[in-house]
Formats: sequence, structure tokens, C-alpha cells
Amino acid sequence: MSVISVEHLSFAYPPLLPEGQPFPVLRDVVLSLDKGEFLALMGPTGGGKSTLCMALNGLVPQTTGGVFGGRVMVLGHDTRRTPVAELATHVAMVYQDPESQLFNTTVEDEVAFGPENLGVDPREIVERVDWALRLVQMSAHRRRSPAQLSGGEKQRVAIAASLAMLPEVLILDEPTSSLDPVGQHEVFYVIEQLCRARQMSILMVSHDAEHIAEFADRVAVLWQGHIARVDSPLAVFEDEELLEQAGLDAPQVTEVAAGLNRRYGTRFHFARLDSAEQQLVQDLQEKAPRL
Repeated sequence: MSVISVEHLSFAYPPLLPEGQPFPVLRDVVLSLDKGEFLALMGPTGGGKSTLCMALNGLVPQTTGGVFGGRVMVLGHDTRRTPVAELATHVAMVYQDPESQLFNTTVEDEVAFGPENLGVDPREIVERVDWALRLVQMSAHRRRSPAQLSGGEKQRVAIAASLAMLPEVLILDEPTSSLDPVGQHEVFYVIEQLCRARQMSILMVSHDAEHIAEFADRVAVLWQGHIARVDSPLAVFEDEELLEQAGLDAPQVTEVAAGLNRRYGTRFHFARLDSAEQQLVQDLQEKAPRL
């Protein structure tokens, strides 16, 4: 069942000057997100990915203005007609820079801020904070200042603050782009746990092909303002023509498979390291008797 349905969405930002023309960003976008699915969104820089994310929680067009066409439905709510504050109880968004979202003196206060503003009962707030911090493995840091945390830890606190709102959908706009490899893996691991254990629906913008191949269920490529392809990570990363046109990279193991296939006529298909190991070992075992 789709929790988000994007139906022929088009959008153009208002002109910068009164006599100017609207600036088109999205063109006939068709996309869906199912319950419990981890969908990765890839595309070139400046290609409209953040705009599409904001259209999923009503910020586009309700706060930005602009020319909006088509329809976006989130859990049965039309994002053009449902107030952003109401949509925020269903759809949480985590941005690229966690420091821009963290402003309280302690981690605990940060996570409690959203439910407090919704008027949630204090006893339930305590339960939500405990649950969210435990889920992102930050319970031991609840009394610390966010300023004292590493980049990966800050991003996990930002995710916990969103989770405390009990959303059905979590949208993450390049949350790992400024993190080191350890921080990136921490965030991806938490996201996978939310999908698998909590059946939360997640859309994540990222250029990290290796982690996307490991964790995502599907990959959507946004190119020239429309969704050029939605498929399994392997199918998308083997589409060399599309990746070249959109300026995207495949996982290194997929590039290795393509090189072996071209040079030796093999038929390797893998986007993950474990799959590469399995196929290569099997190939060697099959050829061993002939050596």
C-alpha cells in the first residue's frame, strides 16, 4: 500500500524579479512510496531533489509559492490543502546539516521539543524521548550538549527528534553528505532498522552508491526534472547510460563487474560486496575442475 503517491507533479519557483518568469524545477514527476519501504532518491546537484522532498510535506507550494501542478497525496492527505503543521505529524524531515536543526542545550531537550509543542502529555513525552534515543542508540548521551557530539551523533539526534513526533514517513535530504565513513554507516544502519523493525516508510536523498546498494529497497533517479527510472539498486546501477547522463556513480563492485564482463565475456551482476564475493567464488569453483 502506497503511503505517498506523487501524480504528475510539476513545479516552478516564483520569478526573482517582478517581470521575470517562473523557474521550472519539476516536470511530470510520478513516484510512490510503500509502507515499510526504503526508497533512495538520486540525481545531479541542483536537479530538484530537495524541492521534491519539500513537496512531500507541503512546504512546496504552501510556504514557497510558485506554480504547482499535479497532485501529491500523503496518507490520504492532499499536500496542497492540508496545513503543513498537520502534515508534520505524519511526515518528518531531516536535513543535510544537523547543526541547523539542533538548538536546545541538551540532547534530551532537543528530542522533547517537538512533542512539547504539540501539547503531548508530559508522561508520554518522557516515553517518546526514551524510545527515540534508544532506537538511534543515543540514550547514553541524553544529558550532553548537541555541540559536544560528532557529526554522526548529531545526525542521529536529529533523526530521534523527528521520530519523537511519531511520523509514519521519514524524509532525509542528504543526511550523510558531510559525515565521515563511520558517521555515514551509523546513519544508514539506523535508517535500515527503522524500516525493518518499525515498518517506517523512508525516502532518502543520497549520492552514496555503496550504502544505497546495501540498504535501499528501490532507487529513483531524478534527472531533468522528472523520474527517469525507478528500480532495484542493481538494475539502476547497471544502467550505465543513465548514470553517465545524470552524472552519477555506481558502486565500485558494479564497475568491476562491468569491466570483467566486457573483458572476459563473463556475466557478473552485483552491486553489493557480499554478492560480489558469492558470485566470484562460485565462478572459481565452477572453473576449478578445468584448471
